[in-house]
Amino acid sequence: MIELDFKKTGGLIPAIAQDAQTGDVLMMAYINPESWAKSLETGEVHYWSRSRQELWHKGGTSGNVQKIKAIYVDCDDDTVLFKVEQIGGAACHTGMRSCFFRRVQGDELVSEGEPVFDPKEVYGK
Repeated sequence: MIELDFKKTGGLIPAIAQDAQTGDVLMMAYINPESWAKSLETGEVHYWSRSRQELWHKGGTSGNVQKIKAIYVDCDDDTVLFKVEQIGGAACHTGMRSCFFRRVQGDELVSEGEPVFDPKEVYGK
């Protein structure tokens, strides 16, 4: 298996998900050795949830999985870029296509775009 440098960063490294077709940045999360291995094994992105302290299969609950089309590793072996097919059209748990839907405008954050799904319907919260 490809060796990433998890030691340098305390066991977690950043992982960026980018739409393989459009180039849109969808999200950034973290992976650990377990989620890295599971992503390589399944062809779908798995992350490490810092808040829940558990392996997180992206889209496991919502159905909005990220199918891996290509993987790039930075020159220091401590950041990964997943080029993905975003199933269901939304990467963000808020229902938005991308987690980066808020633009800085002066001293405010302005939302752009419309939700793809209602998180209350999908997650029940």
